[in-house]
Amino acid sequence: MSRRVLVTGGVRSGKSAYAERLLAGRAGVTYLATGPVPEPRADPDWAARIEAHRARRSPLGWTTVETPDPARVLRAADGPVLLDCLGTWLTASLDELEAWERPAAAWEPAWQERSAAFVRAWREADVVGVTNEVGWGVVSEHRSGRLFADLLGRLNQQVAAASDEVVLMVMGRPVVL
Repeated sequence: MSRRVLVTGGVRSGKSAYAERLLAGRAGVTYLATGPVPEPRADPDWAARIEAHRARRSPLGWTTVETPDPARVLRAADGPVLLDCLGTWLTASLDELEAWERPAAAWEPAWQERSAAFVRAWREADVVGVTNEVGWGVVSEHRSGRLFADLLGRLNQQVAAASDEVVLMVMGRPVVL
């Protein structure tokens, strides 16, 4: 039976570790990493975060798939999927669509199609997904910050509506919504 759980929270709130615990002991887990993987010299801090995630999950025997196309992986998965995370997928998508500087009319239809395909795949999957909660701070003075927060907020709402359970992580503590 498929089950969909969305885990949200702020940076370093324990989202990923909690999501991993939800699938601990399950066989055939696919760990779906959705974000861009930069050259380590270009962003050593981000590279260190990625390596910490890889090191934490490697003893579990899970298969890791790093791709900016989570809908494809969700549709093809034979077993449970841990998707980490919607925010990095959104970033990779906006990079690919060159949305940061282009007017919305040039990229938004492609994003709407991409996100709708993802939500359809999510509804059919056995998946625990991680996302960031970005709406509790000030509205960014920068277009890129507003764009990211607005789109991730909408995506989070759509995925939450298609989920069986939503968990908010606060200081390492899960709060079921």
